[in-house]
Amino acid sequence: MDAVRVALLRDVLSGTEWLPSTRRFAGSLRASVTPRGGGLLLVGTERHEPWHLAAHLDDEAAWSGMTELSPTLVRHRVPHGAPAHLSYGLRRLEAAGRNETLLVVAPDTPGTGLLERVHDARREGATVLTLEQARAEPSELRDMAHDALTANPGELDLDTLQHLVSAAAGEAGPGPGGHSGTPHLPTAHRTRRFRDRLSRLADQLTSPPPPRW
Repeated sequence: MDAVRVALLRDVLSGTEWLPSTRRFAGSLRASVTPRGGGLLLVGTERHEPWHLAAHLDDEAAWSGMTELSPTLVRHRVPHGAPAHLSYGLRRLEAAGRNETLLVVAPDTPGTGLLERVHDARREGATVLTLEQARAEPSELRDMAHDALTANPGELDLDTLQHLVSAAAGEAGPGPGGHSGTPHLPTAHRTRRFRDRLSRLADQLTSPPPPRW
C-alpha cells in the first residue's frame, strides 16, 4: 500500500463524506446481524472472492466481541479438498432467508446467476447489503439492496472502502437510526479510537489473510 492511501486511512475522518457513509453502512450491517439473527453471508462475483473482507470482519468480530460479524464466505467455485468453513457454494444462498444477512461485494458486474440468487434471498426475507465499484451502467444489485455503498475510483477505491467498513463495523458507534451503542463514550474518544484502528489496519492491508481464510 502506498503512502497516499495510508494517509487516506488515517485522515478519513476529516471532512469527507466517506466517514458518515461508511459508518452508516456499518451500522446497517451491525443492526442486521444481531445475535438473534441468522448469520452473515459474504459473497463476491465470479471473478472476485472477498477474502480480505472476510478475514477483517472475522478479526473485528473477535476484537469487538460481536461474534455475529464473523462471516460465512460463499464461493462461486469450491475446490476439491477445501476445509469445511470454505466449502459453501452458491447453493448456500438458495437457503438464505429471514433473519440472515447477505453482503455482496462487486468490483465488477455480477453474473445473472448471482443476481437471481440475491433476488430470491431478499424475497425470502434476507437483508441484502452491497459494496460496489461505480460503473456506467445501472446497478441491478444496488436496486435490490436494503443498503448499498458505492466506491468511486476517483476518490476511494473498493479495497479501501471495504477496510473502512470492516473497521467501522467493529465500533459501537451510531447505527442507521443515529443511535450509538456506547452513548456514554465521548465523541472525541470514539474518533481517536477509530483513527488508531485505521492506522493499525493500514499496516495490515498488504498482509495475506490469516490461516483460517
